[in-house]
Amino acid sequence: MDIASVIQSPITAELEDFRQLFERSLSSSNPLLNSVIEHIRQRSGKMMRPILVLLTAKLHGVAGLEAFHSAVALELLHNASLVHDDVVDESAERRGQLSVNAVFNNKVAVLSGDYLLATALVQVALTRNHDIIDVVSALGQDLADGELLQLSNVSNPDFSEQVYFEVIRKKTAVLFAACTKAGALAAGAPAEAVEKARQFGECIGLCFQIKDDIFDYDENAEIGKPTGNDMHEGKLTLPVLYALNSTGDEEARRIALRVKSGAASADEIERLVAFTKQNGGIEYAEQVMRDLQRKAFALLPAEGDAEVRRALEAYLNYVVERQK
Repeated sequence: MDIASVIQSPITAELEDFRQLFERSLSSSNPLLNSVIEHIRQRSGKMMRPILVLLTAKLHGVAGLEAFHSAVALELLHNASLVHDDVVDESAERRGQLSVNAVFNNKVAVLSGDYLLATALVQVALTRNHDIIDVVSALGQDLADGELLQLSNVSNPDFSEQVYFEVIRKKTAVLFAACTKAGALAAGAPAEAVEKARQFGECIGLCFQIKDDIFDYDENAEIGKPTGNDMHEGKLTLPVLYALNSTGDEEARRIALRVKSGAASADEIERLVAFTKQNGGIEYAEQVMRDLQRKAFALLPAEGDAEVRRALEAYLNYVVERQK
């Protein structure tokens, strides 16, 4: 059995119910909006976040209507954030597919992102669970806060791992944490179990982002983004931060500051990528990710459905071991 089958096998029926609800939530009589939604559907991918909601709910009880509406709301909010991010970053492509703003325009992209966000709020309201509504409401704040924090960090002359983790916690990990927390709440889990579920999701999200950041140093074209892409966007991630701070190399620091200001040349970025690899940046980031993986495994309850627990373990392994 492949890893995708292991992950999905405990929730096959629930996943189909989720998909039907997700499709119904996006029905519209507006032709332009339908065109945008169809474009977004083409890149829907593996539905990693809804699967995490449903698995967590089933681990703690039953994945019922509250879990389905939570999963739909979180997937819609995730897609809304991607559409808006592409406008902010002026990105023409995401994971090998043209972005909404590239196919249509910025106005259509922003308004479509707003529609997805509003639909997410409608869906979470249907849970009739104030705790879950609080989770999704706070998530929207954190995602925007993370983007603003990343923008403000451009002018920061320090190469801080602490700031890096604060950014990825709010930009990426908080969404995975919301999925596991909402799933546990939907199943009626006690407060201590809900908090452990939230921490488990946060660890997954941190691993997910660190893995993505490691990919930026890989020359394999199948990954979906060119080598050094983050640096071309002015972002310094964990591997290069470690290399800069562990060596104190003045020339590398000078280039890194130029990266942050958007002034670095392609040649300078290539040199900084090579510097990072030569000074243990990739190995360090992988070790941090493995430590988070072990922490996450320890947060899973010993009791509960063994098949669901295996699926969650496989899910975490997939995040860490994936090749793109």
